[in-house]
Parts: sequence; C-alpha cells; structure tokens
Amino acid sequence: MSELPLLEGILKYIKENNISFCMPGHKNGRGFYNTSIGREFADNILKFDITEVDGVDNLHNQKDIILDASGHLRDFYGSKKSYFLVNGSTSGNMIMLFSSFNEGDKILVERNCHSSIFNGIIMRKLKPVYLKNIISKRLNAPISIDLEHFLQVLKRNKDAKGIVVTYPNYYGICSNLKFIVEEAKKYNMKVLVDCAHGAHFGVHPDLPENAVKLGADMVVTSAHKTLCSLTQSAYLHVNNENDVDKADFYFDAFSSTSPSYIALCSMDYARFYLEKYGYRDYERLIKRNQYYKGKIDSIEGLSIIGKEDILKFNRSCIVDKNISSVWDIDTTRYTINLNKNFSGNLLLKYLRKSGIQCEMGDSSNVVLIFSPFNREEEYEKLYNSLRNCNLNYFKCRKSSIIEYGVPEIKMMPYEALEAKKKSVNLNESVGKISGVNVIPYPPGVPVLLIGELIDRDVVRVIKYYIDSGSDLIGVKDNKIKIIK
Repeated sequence: MSELPLLEGILKYIKENNISFCMPGHKNGRGFYNTSIGREFADNILKFDITEVDGVDNLHNQKDIILDASGHLRDFYGSKKSYFLVNGSTSGNMIMLFSSFNEGDKILVERNCHSSIFNGIIMRKLKPVYLKNIISKRLNAPISIDLEHFLQVLKRNKDAKGIVVTYPNYYGICSNLKFIVEEAKKYNMKVLVDCAHGAHFGVHPDLPENAVKLGADMVVTSAHKTLCSLTQSAYLHVNNENDVDKADFYFDAFSSTSPSYIALCSMDYARFYLEKYGYRDYERLIKRNQYYKGKIDSIEGLSIIGKEDILKFNRSCIVDKNISSVWDIDTTRYTINLNKNFSGNLLLKYLRKSGIQCEMGDSSNVVLIFSPFNREEEYEKLYNSLRNCNLNYFKCRKSSIIEYGVPEIKMMPYEALEAKKKSVNLNESVGKISGVNVIPYPPGVPVLLIGELIDRDVVRVIKYYIDSGSDLIGVKDNKIKIIK
C-alpha cells in the first residue's frame, strides 16, 4: 500500500491520460505557457501561495490590486459588479440564492440544475416550483427547458420571486434564455443563471451570447471549466445594482477568509487571456472543431451534435412560429452521439484506454470539452481512435429514456430534510414521499427530489437509469429512503 495514495494516484492518472478533452480548460497547464506573464506565474506558482499581508490587498476588504482586478472582470463581462470566487461555482450559486430571495419565497427552478442549487433551496427554505425539460430522442437525454410548460407555470405562479436556470447544459445546448428573461421581467421576477460551462460565451459571434448581456440579474461562470484558470475558481456577476449590498454580505459569508492567491491570480489571468486573445483563439478553435466534426461525422454509427441539429430539435418544441425552446449550442465541445445500437459508456472506456480523457459519457453519448490549448495532434489521435475502433464491441441492449413529468411536491424540501426517514425497497416506495434526492450521473438531472411523491413513472425512470449503468445518487442496492 502506498504511503502517498492521493499524490501517487494522480501521477499515475496523468501518465495514463495524456490527452485531455475534459476540464480544466488550461489543458495540463498549456494555457499558462502561451504568454510570458502566464509562464512566469506557472514557473513560480508556489511563491504565489501567500496570505493577506501589506501590498497584496484583501479579498474581503478590497482596496488595491484585487479591487482593480475585479473591476477589469466587471468591465469585460458587462456587469454592475463581479466577484472572484475561490469556493467554486457552488459558492456562487449559494450567494445568488441567498442575496436574491428571502426565506419562504416561491421560485421557479429548471429541473436541470446543479445539486448546489437544490441544496441552497433547502438552506434558504425556499418554495420551489420546477420547470420541465424537453427529452431529445436523438440524444436520449434532456436538452432544454420546455418553454410551453414554462409559460404555463409562469402564469400559474405570478407571485414567484424569481427563476433559476442552467445555461448551457452538459451537452452544450442552450435554452432560449433571452425569451425566459423577457417573460420573467413582465412579472418582476429575478433571473439567476448557473452558466458554469459558459465562461467563454460572447467572446466570439459564433458562440452563444454571454448571459449577463442577455439581461440575467445574476450569473455564475466556472472559470476553470473552459478557461485557463485553476480548478475551484469561478466568477459571479451581479447585473442589478439593488442586489450588490446583499451580494457583498453573502460573498463574505460563503467565501473562505483565507483565499488562495494562486486561484485568484489564475482567474485574473484567465480574464486577461480571454479579453486579449479570446476572439482570435476561439475563432481558430471553432474552425478546427468544425473541420474534425466533418471527419468524425463520416464514421458510420457516430455523429456530433451541431448547430444544424438545433432546427431538428426545435421541430418538436416550438411554442409558436416565433419562439424556439432550444436557442443555441456551444461548438467548442463535442457531443458524440452513437446510434441506438451502441453504448456511449463503452466508447468512453475505450477512449480512456487509448489515453484520451473525455468529460463524460452516458448510454448514448460521449461529451468532450475543448479549449484553445488543445493541439492538432490530439484531434488526430481522437479521430484515428474513433475511425479504427470496432463499434461492434460497443453494442448493447438499451432502451430510450422515459419521458415523465415533474413529480408532485408533498413536503417542502427543508421540511423533508428534518423529517424521520426509513429505507425501503424501490418497488415498495410507490405512493410514499421521497426522503432523498435521486440524481443520475450522467446527465445530472434529478429524477426525484426530497419531499416529492414517488409514483410508478418515477420508479420506472429510476430503473431505466439503473439498467443503463448510470451512477445513481440516492438509490443503493435497489433501496431508497422515504419519509416515515
């Protein structure tokens, strides 16, 4: 047994997975070596691990260099105020919820949200009303907010204080955020956006628009996911001046008082790089992705979801002739879709054995995240690995994802958290109230949330994810916790 299991385990992983098509965006540090200042940071990174002393400012009492850097961040994204988050997008989501809503407020929440949103709803004791996602038969996965359902829910809940949405989802697909913001403002609702995977949005016209520019009140972006910033670093953008004082308070409450200056400097550098070189480098990235998309699309049994698929998605989810539920797609990532006979999970494992680390896989897809720091030879390795593989090895028996509605809320999440629970067999849970969140990874969209009624449809969907090999949080050994 190793005396340094974590350190040696990571070193082993690095040696075995030398091509990264996953987070973080700096791609094994290459993002820092493209400029002289980036190289100086990377070569002296341990010397940047300092604390709040004279001359280096204080994250919680900004007066000098951190204040200046925050101002550059604000100006670049076009917000009223922007923050460096050293506790990741999770802390940003908490700050958004706590500074925007009061205990007992009703809010509309997209079902496809990060677990930190659902945790924040419990902690803030909010009353959620959930928005349904459209299921794509092509992707065999949820793709966007169902705008027809959204409009119905909006009209029935005009007293809601705000809306929380994800933009984009894990597959890079963007709901029609512009329309959602416009409709929400008719009822004076705030719009909070978890834009964790969209820190690069808006830097090039062929990318989806920046959520701040689309009018969202608050936006969280994970700098480390697509930009050249270190893991656990993110940005919060406040677009409404009336929210700044509360955001300041909760920023202090949810942020470490011993922030990492290494993370802070990497975030400042990521903004600098995006602002100075973003248009040029993302134009190159988009063109390269499009070129290799064409090559991979020629491989029988595989295709990459692209902008041309947006029209196909929208044929089944247009609210009226002018409004589409799916708005755009991020072409800096690939969603490799396999036809119905093949497994995305098995292809993911094959690519890992080939030294190619992808972001995620599910029963029908493999998702890869690129950045300007991926190299041409890495694309060639990916293409050749896909071209030379025998897809017959990835054959599997799989069913289509089951479409289902949002389960009925029987108890508020914060009430259910405090209630006594017991574990029962899944088949015996029908008609009971869930005592846990049930979330399959991937895709990370909750099937069931604490306090909701377990019906037969929910059990069928849970069994679908068990059979498809998803990592299912909340269900273990075919058992689930219910409220006594």
